[in-house]
Amino acid sequence: MGGRNMKAVIGEVLPCAAMVLVEGCIIGLTIMAGTAMARGMSPFVFVVYTNALGSIILLPFSFFYHRDNRSEESLFTIPFLLRVFFLGLIGITIAQNLAFVGLSYSSPIVACGMANQIPALTFILGIILRKARFDWRRSGSKARLIGSLISLGGAVSITLYKGPTIRNHSSPSLSAAAPRLLVFSSPHENWVLGCLLFAASSVTLTIWNFVQAIFSSVIRSSVQIWCTRLKGPYFVPAFKPFGIPYASTFGSLLFPDTFHYGSMMGAFICGVGYYTVFWGQIKDEETHKSDDEGKIINSSTDDQKVPLLQEDSQV
Repeated sequence: MGGRNMKAVIGEVLPCAAMVLVEGCIIGLTIMAGTAMARGMSPFVFVVYTNALGSIILLPFSFFYHRDNRSEESLFTIPFLLRVFFLGLIGITIAQNLAFVGLSYSSPIVACGMANQIPALTFILGIILRKARFDWRRSGSKARLIGSLISLGGAVSITLYKGPTIRNHSSPSLSAAAPRLLVFSSPHENWVLGCLLFAASSVTLTIWNFVQAIFSSVIRSSVQIWCTRLKGPYFVPAFKPFGIPYASTFGSLLFPDTFHYGSMMGAFICGVGYYTVFWGQIKDEETHKSDDEGKIINSSTDDQKVPLLQEDSQV
C-alpha cells in the first residue's frame, strides 16, 4: 500500500514539477536573450543561433526515435515540405523575430504578459473566422469574453504605463522620476515599439495555432506531450502564467533598471485574464460535451421507441 501511495504522489507531483521547470527554462532563455542583446547581439542573429543549435541537437534524436517507422511512400513530398515551410515561416521566422526585437526594446516581464494574450486572441480570431461557438446564455462564453477583455486591458496597461522602476541604482530625485511614470512622457519611446512587436508576435502565434489545426500537426516539446498524455489537455496551458513570477523575481535582480511596477502589474492582470479565458474554455467544452451526450441519448431512446409503436399498431 505504501508503495502504491508513493507512486500516486509521484504521479501527481512529477508533472507539476516538470511543467514549472519548463516555464523556468523558457524564462531563463528570455533573460539570457535579453542579456545577450543588451551587450550588442542582434536579435536576428540570436534567433538564427538558437534554432540552428536546437536543430543540431534534436535532429539525431529524431532519426533515432523514428528509425523503425518505415513508410512505403516518400516522406519528403512537395505538399509536406510546403507545410513545413509555411509553419516555420509563421511560427519561427516571423513570430520569434518579432518577439526578440520586442524584447530588445522592453523587458522579460513584457514578454510574459504579452504571451498570455494568445488564448484571448485565439478566442477573438475564432469568433471572426466562425471557428468558435459563442453563446451569451452560457457562463463559459461569458467568462471567455470577460477574460479576453481583461487580458487586452493588461496589455494596454503594460504598453502605456511603466511606473517607477523596481530598483534604480542611479537614485534619481522624485521630481525627475515623476514624469517618467507614463510611457509617452518618457524619453524611452522604444518601450511602446517593443510592446507592439510583442503583440504582433502573439497575433502571429495565434494564426500559427490555426494553421497547425488545419495541417493537423501540433508541435510541442516531449515534456509537454508527456504531461498532456498523463494529465489531460488542460494541464499544460494552466502553467503558462507561472512565467510571470519567474520573470518578476529573476528579472528584478538581473535587470532592475528595466523592471517597472506598472509593467509587472499589467503582466499580472494579463495572467488573471488568461486563467479566466482558460476556465471559460473548460466550461464551454464541458457544456458542449454534455449537450452532445444528451443528443445521443435522445436519439437512442427514439430509436428504441419506434419498434414498440410499430408493435402496438400491429396489435
